[in-house]
Amino acid sequence: MAGVNRDQKGGKKDDTGLGTAIDFVLSNAKLVLGVGGAAMLGIATLAVKKMYDRAISAPTSPTKMEQGGQRSWEEPSWMGSSPRVLSQDMKATVSRSLQTLPSTSAAHCFEPESMRRAAGRSGGAGAAAQTHLLRARMRLSLQEHLWAFYRETVHIPEEEQASARRAALDICAELRVFLHAKLPDMPLREMYLSGSLYDDLQVVTADHAQLMVPMVLEKNLWSQVPGEDTIMNVPGFWLVRRENLEYFPRGSSYWDRCMVGGYLSPTAVLALFSGLVAGSINWPAIGSVLDYVIRPAVPSSDTLALEVQYEADRRLRVDVLPLLAMEDGGSLIAKPHRLAAERHGNLWRQSFRAAATARLRALDQADAGCRCACLKLAKAVCKRNAALQRLDAGQLTNALLLLSEAEEGGDWTRAALADHFLQLLRALVGHLEAGRLPCALNPRVNLFCELQEAEVDELGYTLYCALSDPEGLLRTAGAEDPQH
Repeated sequence: MAGVNRDQKGGKKDDTGLGTAIDFVLSNAKLVLGVGGAAMLGIATLAVKKMYDRAISAPTSPTKMEQGGQRSWEEPSWMGSSPRVLSQDMKATVSRSLQTLPSTSAAHCFEPESMRRAAGRSGGAGAAAQTHLLRARMRLSLQEHLWAFYRETVHIPEEEQASARRAALDICAELRVFLHAKLPDMPLREMYLSGSLYDDLQVVTADHAQLMVPMVLEKNLWSQVPGEDTIMNVPGFWLVRRENLEYFPRGSSYWDRCMVGGYLSPTAVLALFSGLVAGSINWPAIGSVLDYVIRPAVPSSDTLALEVQYEADRRLRVDVLPLLAMEDGGSLIAKPHRLAAERHGNLWRQSFRAAATARLRALDQADAGCRCACLKLAKAVCKRNAALQRLDAGQLTNALLLLSEAEEGGDWTRAALADHFLQLLRALVGHLEAGRLPCALNPRVNLFCELQEAEVDELGYTLYCALSDPEGLLRTAGAEDPQH
């Protein structure tokens, strides 16, 4: 009672031993459990602490209860106890999520398994039946919101996609004519267009395409070396080594001009094509003929792109990607390692996009599944949410493939979309906590290897908070403008 009296007089509760212990555990949980574990421990322990606080501060009369009203979630003290871990933006994200947590029945849908088991033991069969009913209602509500978001935001009308494809084809034709006329001796295969615009997996707006430029290398002059077989040990990346220099000196191959330290440099290849595409072609004149506005994108060391305005309110980005064919039918693209370009500037990136997309489609066709719809929902959420834009389509596709392998024989019909969307969020949190997302086609490749530690933390917290309010994640995605 003394603690209650002090609370009534001074407006602040006495710091109990339990509260101190909880705050200490939460402030240090990230160091021991990682992103996902700390977040889950924080939510669960906060709920227990809230019940304890309500118990010791219960009003003594019905009048006081009516005056006080329902208590809201407050920002817990552990939010500011570890400044090394949480940035200001991440604090705000977690705080907003905690304040929107369901306070009663809805919270059971996302509470930890240990708390659900405890509730089941205490309530018996009746409580279990009620919990099952509440979960079903929540899933139905989320299912409706997901399909509404899909129809209103994710899906792109066929007419818009067709217009974007025509614009991309016009750009491809103009570039092909220029290169054949200007550099007839450049050893290239036929260019082609690729990307999600041609797989019916583009979301929100038809705003980007990939123009693939296959290069031809002499087999006796160049060899491909896996990244894991080099001192750099980077699976998923390859070196292209110049061979037989003693018999075929520098200059024997057209691509010797892009050789750096005895290896074909993707950065040098990009610089070569950038000089041609951005510096030699009169795009304003071509645009006036096509009734487009065409200009090279802001130059970068790892990208080459054109920005096309083909209608008054429609724009398209065309990425020009030089690539090399592999013996197994795969391809290496000239896109250097993001975090180690200065040390691994000669590494070519292996592309798994075509094979992973084909496998996802085959799985959907086999069981009339909703994997592609789930992928498009996740892509749209990440595209329109600034905190999630570091997650790309390849990572999301592979996370879904791994989830399908783990649930072989499970229900992937359209009726199970909400369940699998939540499973995908949980799986991504788990992969981020581990710091590793294996490629479904080559488990040695870590698709998270280019994420920085701060990015992993922010993604982990944002996705975990989304588990407590997935419909709020859709509202946030629907409110933000897409970033290009």
